[in-house]
Amino acid sequence: MYILGFDIGGTKCAAITATWDGERITLLEKQKIATDHTISADEMIKKLIDLADAILEKTPDCIGVSCGGPLDSEKGIIISPPNLPQWKDVDIVAMLKQHYGVSVKLQNDANACALAEWKFGAGRGYKNVIFMTFGTGLGAGLILDGKLYNGTNGNAGEIGHIRLEDDGPVGFGKPGSFEGFCSGGGIAQLGKRYAQEKLQMGKSVSFCESLSEIDNITAKSIAECAYNGEQDAKEIYETCGTMLGKGISILIDILNPERIVLGSIFQKSESLIRHKMQEMLEKECLACSLEVCEVVPAELGDNIGDYAALAVAAMNEEM
Repeated sequence: MYILGFDIGGTKCAAITATWDGERITLLEKQKIATDHTISADEMIKKLIDLADAILEKTPDCIGVSCGGPLDSEKGIIISPPNLPQWKDVDIVAMLKQHYGVSVKLQNDANACALAEWKFGAGRGYKNVIFMTFGTGLGAGLILDGKLYNGTNGNAGEIGHIRLEDDGPVGFGKPGSFEGFCSGGGIAQLGKRYAQEKLQMGKSVSFCESLSEIDNITAKSIAECAYNGEQDAKEIYETCGTMLGKGISILIDILNPERIVLGSIFQKSESLIRHKMQEMLEKECLACSLEVCEVVPAELGDNIGDYAALAVAAMNEEM
């Protein structure tokens, strides 16, 4: 099967072609362009079609689109993603069907990444898999009993919205949320809170020399200090690991998965997070459920967006 994927993001968009035989995927061509926020969604989609047409060898058998939500995957409409301010109620599936005359499927990026890791990556061979984005934000895609679970109106997997503490860093507009503690932005907030408190007391902070530099703190800069052995930076990531374990324990107890696949930050900083996460899992989870669940880093790395769009195309008939 010859398939085409579109990966749509707030910074860049890509068109990717591949072959899929039901077991193995082979990436063929890829072209990407910057997302132009000065033009309408329809104009941007026309640019994406031109991009795809330049790399297509023939008409694709089916097409997959991965895009940040909110969106309606059943109707094929991108509703109003915060990182795509011009894209409101965009019927992208209809536009692509009209141009190519083949089946087109749309999925939010977390679900698409879950499909990709399930079929091509760390979730291969399992029936019950949770993929967690764990990057700029925190979301999840749920593969339950061998099928993608969307929920009643497509909002299943919004785990970042779960409140883990009454107070804490903000994610999803909610202090103390799962995303607040376990995301790039959340880790940076933890670091900024810590730095402000210590510096105001006249103490030194390894990842921030002065109050004027607090806004420059990032998850990456804290991680660099942690890997250099700085204890305060390690403690920031240990807090994240503890809260990650607390949040995952809820998923394990409720959904009883075989594998939980963690992307982005966990892939890069597993050694800073794993120990405290595991401690919390062993403390909070039902032992019988934890025993059959393995928490692993994602396998597809920086190419996951490509594979995600293609996975939506490859799984076209199964969704």
